[in-house]
Order: sequence, then structure tokens, then C-alpha cells
Amino acid sequence: MCQNGVNTGQYKMMLEQIDDQIALNRRWAHKLGHVAGDAGYEKTCELMHQVQHLLDDARALITDAQDALEEDAEAVANVSVKLV
Repeated sequence: MCQNGVNTGQYKMMLEQIDDQIALNRRWAHKLGHVAGDAGYEKTCELMHQVQHLLDDARALITDAQDALEEDAEAVANVSVKLV
């Protein structure tokens, strides 16, 4: 549905695509962290796991944005315009 010039269905789909991409990057950060750790690169391993945790935080924020989108769309839908 389009609200105030925003197609909320399409917007939600785009948020899901961002989440999918972040999930993929998180998996790669996790794998690369283990590769570095197995090779004895402890600092690199530690940093890659920090990247992994930051990507987890980003995914949580995307989920919050999806919830906020639904709330905002409901709030906007309750607005009525009257000709004066």
C-alpha cells in the first residue's frame, strides 16, 4: 500500500533484502574469523568476530526498522483529510 508517497510493501521488501545481505556478510565474517584463527592470526580472528557482532547489531536495527515501518504506516493510515 502507498502511504504519503511511500510504497510500504516495497519498502518492507527492501528492508528484508538488506537484512538478507547483512546475514550473508555475517556468515562470511564468521567463516573468515575461523580461518584466521586456525592460521594463528589471533588479532585478525578477534577483529572478524567483532565485525560479526556488529553485523548482528545491524540486523537487530533492521528488525526494529521493520517494526517501526508497520507502526508508522498504521499511524499515517489513521489520518483523515477534510476539505475546509
